[in-house]
Amino acid sequence: MVLAFGAGALISSVAYELVEDGLRTSGPAPIGIGLALGALVFYLADRAVERLNSGASSGLPLALGALLDGVPEQLVLGLGLASGGGISLALFASIFVSNLPEGLGSAAEMRDAGRSRRSIFGLWTVVAVCSTLATLAGFGLAEVLPAAVGAGVNGFAAGALLVMLTDSMIPEAQSKASGKAGLATVLGFAMAMSLSLLQP
Repeated sequence: MVLAFGAGALISSVAYELVEDGLRTSGPAPIGIGLALGALVFYLADRAVERLNSGASSGLPLALGALLDGVPEQLVLGLGLASGGGISLALFASIFVSNLPEGLGSAAEMRDAGRSRRSIFGLWTVVAVCSTLATLAGFGLAEVLPAAVGAGVNGFAAGALLVMLTDSMIPEAQSKASGKAGLATVLGFAMAMSLSLLQP
């Protein structure tokens, strides 16, 4: 249910925080190009992780999958910080709510597969460090690139997130909370939309 709620919140953030902001600042072309590139890159990288997962019993593929999800999100947070407007509360809440169950579930699966606590902690530390570096990269890119390129990065993140939501989060939520995931998704969307519209 929490996973479905987070998926709804991310859908709202893609629409109200990423796409709408890019359209307002730079028009449809950078957003459209970014959407296509983000979706394609995430799709290809996700297929590569799936192939790795099919031949491995360790928790490394799970950590790689989390990293694949997290980098676009953190780029957007860095861009938001660099814009001077701070981080959108709706986007921050969406990322937190969606990543919490994913992280807990992945860590539990690694533990069940026999990995040590130290190994699990080490893998997730690497993911956290890479995500932090992605935030810094987003901040740096926003400082040196024109607004149209920044909008394209927003579009890239939106495209990657939409593919991840459609291929991973929503199907997993539906399989684990059949009949209830749709309602939780709508509630998550409504919460994030309200936060977006209430912000000045």
